[in-house]
Amino acid sequence: MNVIVDVQQVVEADVPTEQQFHLWASTALAEIAEDCELSIRLVSEAESAELNSTYRGKDTPTNVLSFPFESPIPLTPRLLGDLVLCVAVVEREAAEQNKMVEAHWAHLLVHGCLHLLGYDHLEDDEAEQMEALEVQILQQLGIENPYIEQRVN
Repeated sequence: MNVIVDVQQVVEADVPTEQQFHLWASTALAEIAEDCELSIRLVSEAESAELNSTYRGKDTPTNVLSFPFESPIPLTPRLLGDLVLCVAVVEREAAEQNKMVEAHWAHLLVHGCLHLLGYDHLEDDEAEQMEALEVQILQQLGIENPYIEQRVN
């Protein structure tokens, strides 16, 4: 299985490399047998807030938005959809939660990829399943459980 990752960076910032995004996405999407592709857009708070308002009715920026793509015909590679990550929110959350910035980026990318695969966290049982998968995938990447309180030294 080959994962194609298209990264679009529309804000000036120090963000993970395309190789890091590719590694995180490939690990998160390992259950897919066929080749697949996704886009990752790194945006400002203004663009995140606009998209969040338009598609979720929430007038505030958010860390990650997932836009799954359902093709009416089979495509090769399989187009999974788009992830939109707000750089400022990701960095601010990492600082507020005392997490390593890179680990928080990885967690949110994994979280978004699982949404592209159809996982959700609206109900408690769904949330537990999705969080368990996130923890398992992050563990494969050498990243600690993001749901337990951690201290950055």
